[in-house]
Amino acid sequence: MYRAASDSDFYFTVKRNCSISPRELSCVLGMAMCVSFGIAAGFALFGAWLILPFAGVEMVALAAAFYMNGRHAADYERIILAEGRMVLEARDAERLARHEFNPAWVRIAERRSGRECRLLLRSHGREFEIGRHLDAERRASLAVRLRYSLSNH
Repeated sequence: MYRAASDSDFYFTVKRNCSISPRELSCVLGMAMCVSFGIAAGFALFGAWLILPFAGVEMVALAAAFYMNGRHAADYERIILAEGRMVLEARDAERLARHEFNPAWVRIAERRSGRECRLLLRSHGREFEIGRHLDAERRASLAVRLRYSLSNH
């Protein structure tokens, strides 16, 4: 999302594409557990009781995968260029990082490896990746808009 209060101000926020809510994810996990343990119980009734521990391990692995995915559901990046400063705020799982820069010293760099392109903010010997949740086309658009805003600031 781009928003500008004036020609020199720049606000950008990008969030991960999270198409399922935590409640819906819990329902999916519950249904998968019912189906898996139901099938395992059916086999156990016919004497193949060793399938029960494997069904349990399978569901623990699925629950762990859902948990790891859920930890990153609220991840975002925010870039604010206003009032003579640039603020980069990034949330990754439970970690929130906030960095402030002088816009005159910030440079936008692109690092390519094969067909993948990473967008970096550089200032005072430090670099920070931005646009991680964007596809290549939108990342390029962000670079153009950010360079324009930095040049007008």
